[in-house]
Amino acid sequence: MTPAGQDSDASGAGPRPLYNRIAVLRAERGLSRQQLAQAVGVNYQTVGYIERGEYNPSLDLAFRLAEVFGLPIEAIFSRQPMRPISQELYGSRLQEGSGS
Repeated sequence: MTPAGQDSDASGAGPRPLYNRIAVLRAERGLSRQQLAQAVGVNYQTVGYIERGEYNPSLDLAFRLAEVFGLPIEAIFSRQPMRPISQELYGSRLQEGSGS
């Protein structure tokens, strides 16, 4: 692990980013960082660091977040940039309706 708590990739080129939807999921549910932090047993600053991609959660914390949101981990975290949820749900329909 690197000092920032992020795993290095196999080439040793440095930390691999871990993208997440935590801020969006919190907003949808009307949760503050403090409320989410209390629900998963961490400091509210930790939630902020994870949201900004400055800290990767442990596997245990990722599972606790998934349980709070009622979603699978892969719906919250990804190694690839996250597409907007509307695109995930309605992707082909949104493109068809763009009317060009």
